[in-house]
Amino acid sequence: MNTQREQLIQTWLTDVLHSDQFEIKYLAGDASFRRYARVNQNNKTFMLMDAPPDKEDCVPFVRIDEFLSENGARVPHILAKNLELGFLLLEDFGDTVLANLLDEHSVDGYYLQSFQQLIALQSIDGNTQLPLYSYEKLLSEMQLLPDWLLPALNIQLTDAEQSTLQHAFELLAKRALAQPQVIVHRDFHSRNLMCLAAETDLGVIDFQDAVIGADTYDLISITRDAYVQWPVEKVQAWFEQFYDLLPKASKQGRSFTTFKQDADYMALQRHIKILGIFVRLFERDGKSGYLKDLPRVMWYVMTEAQNYSELQPFIDLLQQRVLPAFTAKYGRYEEIV
Repeated sequence: MNTQREQLIQTWLTDVLHSDQFEIKYLAGDASFRRYARVNQNNKTFMLMDAPPDKEDCVPFVRIDEFLSENGARVPHILAKNLELGFLLLEDFGDTVLANLLDEHSVDGYYLQSFQQLIALQSIDGNTQLPLYSYEKLLSEMQLLPDWLLPALNIQLTDAEQSTLQHAFELLAKRALAQPQVIVHRDFHSRNLMCLAAETDLGVIDFQDAVIGADTYDLISITRDAYVQWPVEKVQAWFEQFYDLLPKASKQGRSFTTFKQDADYMALQRHIKILGIFVRLFERDGKSGYLKDLPRVMWYVMTEAQNYSELQPFIDLLQQRVLPAFTAKYGRYEEIV
């Protein structure tokens, strides 16, 4: 703990709450340098975000939070802020994370609610507020796989193999940009959705990386969650449900079959990126908690690409050059049927 920073927090909260009679309880960390703490004062609770300015920029969070809140999205209200110090005092959404409530009986109802909120989020015009999920950005994310996963497995690709990889990445990036472009949360899964007391809407957190991108991206985040896998038939039904909720303009000249292909291609881009990110979190940042999820993410990649002939060279490359070392190091995922 940085005692100087603790003192800054204490002083700022005393000023904001007009009293030094409060308790601070720090919560378990996530994959970033941000810290969160619950602040209790006279049986009222608030959430403190501590984002050290030299490590984390909380300006995007504030800007996007205020924009989404103004447009009806259920995000935490900002009660006080000091951007120079990197402190925010937020509405407390409580501790009921959606992930902890899901089972085969409850998931359909909760996911329908999340789809309805996603459609509402996508109906907001964020073009003047959010950056584009550009071709370059999509490519650079997938590049995390050769930059981090392959070195961790001591794999060096030939020029021809690198070309195969690059061709697949370019194909996936182009397909993402060809889809209807809407607000994308970028991490819309059950660990970032909260069940709020006496509210139907789910509370949405961790949206500071939002962009304008493909309308299937957030659907993939929640239905093909890197941390949990649901039966294929269930996911197919959710895709159909989400497709039915889409506005007419997003379905114009786009059959469900095309939409499903869009979703598969978008899922591939996301899961290729996640393979690189999870390895980087361990190799660079010493965070080993994500390694156990790697086999599931690799399983997603292999199954999402298997029905598309244009991706066969990519799948062959993974099968022959990557999977043996990957399985030996990280294990194999047993799918749910």
